[in-house]
Amino acid sequence: MPALNDLVARTELRPFESLTLTDQQFLTGDKNGKAVTLAGELRLPRGASDRLPAVILVHGSGGTGSREEFWAKYFNEMGIASFVIDSFSGRGLVDVNPDQEQLGRFNMVLDVYRAYDVLIGHPRIDPARIVPMGFSRGGQAVLAASFTRFQQTWHPGIEFAAYIPFYASCSIAIIGDTEVSTVPIRQFHGTADDYNPVAPCRSYFERLRATGKDAKLIEFPDAHHVFDNPLAPKTPTVLKGAQTVRACKLKEEPLGIIINVETGQPFTYADPCVQTDPHIGYNETAAAAAREAVKGLLQTVFRLQRDP
Repeated sequence: MPALNDLVARTELRPFESLTLTDQQFLTGDKNGKAVTLAGELRLPRGASDRLPAVILVHGSGGTGSREEFWAKYFNEMGIASFVIDSFSGRGLVDVNPDQEQLGRFNMVLDVYRAYDVLIGHPRIDPARIVPMGFSRGGQAVLAASFTRFQQTWHPGIEFAAYIPFYASCSIAIIGDTEVSTVPIRQFHGTADDYNPVAPCRSYFERLRATGKDAKLIEFPDAHHVFDNPLAPKTPTVLKGAQTVRACKLKEEPLGIIINVETGQPFTYADPCVQTDPHIGYNETAAAAAREAVKGLLQTVFRLQRDP
């Protein structure tokens, strides 16, 4: 019988440095942002003697919570380390759902890159087996982290083993957004999502596949935003006051400027296309299928023994 310590993950709190940037600063490679110290919770499964694979978990607009806790435990049970990063506390933020303008969309891409540096320097982590996985705003960051342009600008030479965004927004057409990593990109999305609708992601992933990229959008019928969180409401519930750009069509044009395609002007959250009150809700069928799909992907890219 294993000792109790072999069954409990070892937890380490790891600080790391990042920057707070405007979207324009990030998109143009302007590194003159405000320095900020962030932190992440690294959990190392007990009992493992070799260097471990790791998943960086990137929260959404509501900050870290039960969803990230659930996935961290799920991965630890698989023998995978988890690194839950907190992009908000060090910036004095708690929840940006009601006011998305509090933090530029692309800050969390840089946070993902900086979290990678923490892990590759850790003696227990295998630097060749690291995957970022994010949710909503964090999913958008993970998807964007795969862009070759951003990697070359902010972290030349970085390479993850795969990218796993959950219900990321695909509403912004970024210059060069089909030039992405060659490793697997798997996005999980509910067809009933009215926070970040799946339709723009369908066309985006079609464009990725047309260029030969290993990118797949996995859809789940009747699943809403946050469908994978067991502690989310079982019945779809309005997230009162949360801002969504579901009715906006956004584009980077010219370089570094996100415009509202309808008006041709720089986008702001005061634009009429910005709506509120999307729904969230747990869907057990979709959640179970997503867990199995993520597990299978990680078993492949991390070269783990599959279940009998």
